[in-house]
Amino acid sequence: METPETVVVFNPNSGDRQHVEELRERATLRGFALRETADAGDSVTLAREAADTGASTVVAAGGDGTVNEVLRGIDAAGALESVTFGVVPTGTGNNFADNIGVTGIGQAFDVVADGERRRIDLGRTDDALFANSCVVGLTAEASGATSDEMKQRLGPLAYVVTTLRALPEFDSLPVSVDVFEDGRERTAWSGDATMVLVGNARRFVWGDDTQADVEDGLFEVTVVEDLSMVDAMSETVSGRLFSGESEHVTRFLAPALDVTIQTPTSARFSLDGEILQRELLSLQTDPGAVEVAVGDDYDPEPRPQ
Repeated sequence: METPETVVVFNPNSGDRQHVEELRERATLRGFALRETADAGDSVTLAREAADTGASTVVAAGGDGTVNEVLRGIDAAGALESVTFGVVPTGTGNNFADNIGVTGIGQAFDVVADGERRRIDLGRTDDALFANSCVVGLTAEASGATSDEMKQRLGPLAYVVTTLRALPEFDSLPVSVDVFEDGRERTAWSGDATMVLVGNARRFVWGDDTQADVEDGLFEVTVVEDLSMVDAMSETVSGRLFSGESEHVTRFLAPALDVTIQTPTSARFSLDGEILQRELLSLQTDPGAVEVAVGDDYDPEPRPQ
């Protein structure tokens, strides 16, 4: 059987599930092959099979977790150099899609078919990758605690709810963040943190302008120091915590870094929503790792914060 040029790997359970028929219809009209997942991990397997059998474009239809799995499948096939990656945002969290200028299902299919292509960076660890972000601390705990049922019922608000629920019981993490650049290592931050946020395509700022420069070979790192519940609530609600005005936040750029949990126990790291349990996580950028179909609103040189 002839291999289709474009394969859409589709999670029918993502988001509110209201997009299933539209996806099938648009894929049929475009002549794209649709591969639906049934079990956890299927997105990785289906993407790998599509890349292995010669598809020129492999598309993730789902949220940030599906984006991560499809990229892992393409990577496992050794095809990041040869395959174009696309996204159709149908998940609860579609932050990566937003950051590459893709904001709706119809527009996404247009972008996959005719949109501009850009080579963007990926983030890597020893055994995993991420497109959007890697976080540890309160945000990662909330991500791991957000159920599929809550996502379907509340949408993006589900992450806010679980974060607020976790806040009273969350103990700050004693961490060290060591940066590697130009063959040298330095400690960029050390102390008790509420969260460490490492952005590849994502910039952790207040508002809608969350796209980082995803073509510069650098992570945008945000460290939020230990906060009392009252301080965290007041600053988050007012928007100051991620506005660049807070004295509790440290920001820097780095091509590679180690995040070390300075306790005998490990912590949860969330890579595009995929959870790893580690005491130490080494992260490095993979510059220009994959070609991506981007929308008109994608900015190759976003304004730094």
